[in-house]
Amino acid sequence: MPYSDRMQKSHLYTVFFAPRGFERMADLGMQIAQQYLSPFDKIIGLVGLAGSGKSMMIKGMFPGLELVNDDDGVNVRPLPLLDLLDLDSEEANTGFYSPHTYHMDVHFEAAFTQTHTLCEAVLKAAGMGKRVVVEHFDLIYPLLGRNAHLLIGIGEEVIITRPTLFGPEPADIADIVFKSLPLRRMTHSAEDLCEYVMRKHGMAEPFLHADVRHGFIFSFQSKPVIPLNLDQVEEEVNALIKADIPISFHDDQHIRIGEELWLCHGPRMHVRSTGEIKHFTLNKEYLTEPITERHLLVGVVGEQGAQRISDLNKIG
Repeated sequence: MPYSDRMQKSHLYTVFFAPRGFERMADLGMQIAQQYLSPFDKIIGLVGLAGSGKSMMIKGMFPGLELVNDDDGVNVRPLPLLDLLDLDSEEANTGFYSPHTYHMDVHFEAAFTQTHTLCEAVLKAAGMGKRVVVEHFDLIYPLLGRNAHLLIGIGEEVIITRPTLFGPEPADIADIVFKSLPLRRMTHSAEDLCEYVMRKHGMAEPFLHADVRHGFIFSFQSKPVIPLNLDQVEEEVNALIKADIPISFHDDQHIRIGEELWLCHGPRMHVRSTGEIKHFTLNKEYLTEPITERHLLVGVVGEQGAQRISDLNKIG
């Protein structure tokens, strides 16, 4: 049996929390590449809405790969992958500069090139032994006629699957991640609002960010000291939500909450205004993580706030 057939042949799918920061998303991409990417994978498909973190995950999976939708490279035309259509296999593999891995953003490229031409380029590259990383793979799949070797969906969670004849199809993954992304946006915005309130009232302690389903975790080495109790923090955050304050992208390190500039490591992953955050609740005590003994503050959005803490990550 060829190595590529043996590779993770029992793998159905894996689910990770989708991080809400550039560095954490790139780190997850590196982990996925180490654990799930085969050297024989020729087509890597990514599915997710704009701003979900696809490009940053690709940068983690394939360091140094030139992304055609980067702000700095957006004017590089034509798409390098299309050059392969004018070459035979020997020319493509023996040229002075012969990339092994290409990137394509179908949503972006559709403005310049017909979809059937993009499909032809992907199939020719794969036939030459090249690898193509395709963002918005669900848009090209109906005409491509074959699934990705590795398919990744990014919404509230990151879903990694190795499709077979029996699925899943990109549309199945898209249906899941498109519906869940609004929760991720709400969670990230609530996370920043909570930190904003706590910093405003004098909390100076550093903390780590972590994830829980439909929520966020602040992880402290020692219990933070602020004048407000957690009921008051939740009340102030919900007052900001009720005020329906605009949240806007400023640059790669900042957002604006109203007119106020705020440091953020995932500035594209937010709701448009605080009023879009639904049912924010804050756990009213700091939890102690038994192994590290760190103090955890948990915030949740959506209907999950009524659950027991121990049920938030319940499977099924």
